[in-house]
Amino acid sequence: MNSPDKHILAILLAAVFSGCCRHQPAAVVVETVREPHRASLFFAGDAMCHMPQVMAARRTDGSYDFSPSFEHIAPAVSTADVAVVNLETVISPDGLFSGYPAFSSPAALAAALKNAGFDIAVTANNHCCDRGAKGIRSTARCLDSLGLARTGTFTDSLDSVGRHPLRFVRDSISFALFSYTYGTNGIPVPAGCIVNRIDTAAIRHDLATATDADCRIIFIHWGSEYARTPDTSQRALAAFMHSHGADIVIGSHPHVVQPADTTDGITVFSLGNFVSNQRKRYCNGGITARIDVTKDDSGIHYTLECTPVYVTTPGYRILPPEVADTISLNAVERFRCDEFFADTRAHMQPLRQSD
Repeated sequence: MNSPDKHILAILLAAVFSGCCRHQPAAVVVETVREPHRASLFFAGDAMCHMPQVMAARRTDGSYDFSPSFEHIAPAVSTADVAVVNLETVISPDGLFSGYPAFSSPAALAAALKNAGFDIAVTANNHCCDRGAKGIRSTARCLDSLGLARTGTFTDSLDSVGRHPLRFVRDSISFALFSYTYGTNGIPVPAGCIVNRIDTAAIRHDLATATDADCRIIFIHWGSEYARTPDTSQRALAAFMHSHGADIVIGSHPHVVQPADTTDGITVFSLGNFVSNQRKRYCNGGITARIDVTKDDSGIHYTLECTPVYVTTPGYRILPPEVADTISLNAVERFRCDEFFADTRAHMQPLRQSD
């Protein structure tokens, strides 16, 4: 290399190391793709407790054990991030148990639900006042002692402050859960206690207070008993709730399955019976609803899967199809079980999946 070339090279090197080069290197932009957040929700229908169920759960030492009822459904419950059930009975305030028409059940029922994997019990239903203020308070105490979150009925206004709505977060997805009932079988709500009743003005206001939540859920006790299709008022109310911000509406009370709809958000009009002693056709089981929630840069997305569950007697075991197909049932129970699954699958056929 001759001397002029060495001189030019020295000037270029000096410019680079001094930051004085006319053309700086272009900045490198690295785009990162964030992993979506995911949460799975599990909903079960009416957990009732007729006296034959109480007697079946009684042990020789006088205690009660309802865990056999939930043995086969527990894997589906426990694998969800959050599992919710409608507790359609009062937990006895005095150790005296009763079935229909005024339910009062052992605390062991709630313990079995907790042990099966349930996280939340909604309590606003037509049987929540069956034992008056004592029943509302004893139910609250029992659920609280088990670590089962609750909403729908409250011992007083202070009790409702942190539970209406019931808020929770899973994998950075925030939820607000509300629970309402059409009525309390004509029993007045005890003085000082609160029961969330279906009222469009109140529901609109409540939803407006939870606009910060990624997902707003309403678990609602409504409709006509034993009607297998939602009535006009249910459809109108569902549309109203979705139009005011509800993302998911889960229904209970009819004691039979009603189809789901995913046209304007997710609506499961009736889950039917989760566990009970009702043995009539269409009443001897229900569906569970699993909703997978995904949050990404484009928004919130939902996927709904409904599964039929049949309740056997004796024992009141809740059987999903994959279990029912593998265990021994007597001829009558096998017929009823197969009939229930066939009825329910045909009835849910119109179900439309959301994105």
